[in-house]
Amino acid sequence: MNQNEGQKIVVIGGLTGGIGSALAEQLRANGHRVLGYARSESDLEDSATLDATQPDALAAYLNEVQTQEGRIDAYIHAIGSIYLKPAHLTPPADFEAIILQNLSTAFYALRAATKLMQKQGAGSCLFFSTAAAQTGLANHEAIAAAKGGIEAMVRSAAATYAPRGLRINAIAPSLTRTPLAKPIIGSEQALEISKRMHPLGDIIGAEEVASLAAWLVSDAARLVTGQTFVIDGGISSIVPKPRA
Repeated sequence: MNQNEGQKIVVIGGLTGGIGSALAEQLRANGHRVLGYARSESDLEDSATLDATQPDALAAYLNEVQTQEGRIDAYIHAIGSIYLKPAHLTPPADFEAIILQNLSTAFYALRAATKLMQKQGAGSCLFFSTAAAQTGLANHEAIAAAKGGIEAMVRSAAATYAPRGLRINAIAPSLTRTPLAKPIIGSEQALEISKRMHPLGDIIGAEEVASLAAWLVSDAARLVTGQTFVIDGGISSIVPKPRA
């Protein structure tokens, strides 16, 4: 597909992760050009090695992509971690690392991407929160703080950059079937417990989150900005009737 016929240039931070790789597959199948980076080397097509906690390196990478490709239509920040401990058992060093990996990297990416996209007069940025930032879930204090910051950042950035034609959104999934979640759902018993916590009786797959992400950076969502879309089997918003 020729770029003039609807092809988008999409950059994914966390390209090799469960959601990042599923999203790259869907976008490429739809004819888009997908590039991205991850912390470690990968055999995936158009994957660079980059530490997103280094803002100068991240900005340099996005500048290089825009120079080579001519533009960046969408940036997707599929970078994050899982951390389940109550506040009193969370060492300060762990909390600082969670904020750095989840919130700080998102801000660095937002800063670099919007600087470039403003010159284009168009563009879309997408970030990832968590259902734990939507409702109180035990032992999620640190990760909820980091991801809740992302949601607030998205709303503010959407207001700032809307006059420049930029859209900023987020997705808040609950526990998702990815390699990152294996320590939590690695056994059948643990998986069943996690499923029962969700009103719809299942946890989401990476490809389902990727489908929502692909829509949010598409032209079909051209009037959507400043939103956090929750995909969590109902865990953050409903208390279901007991199962028969």
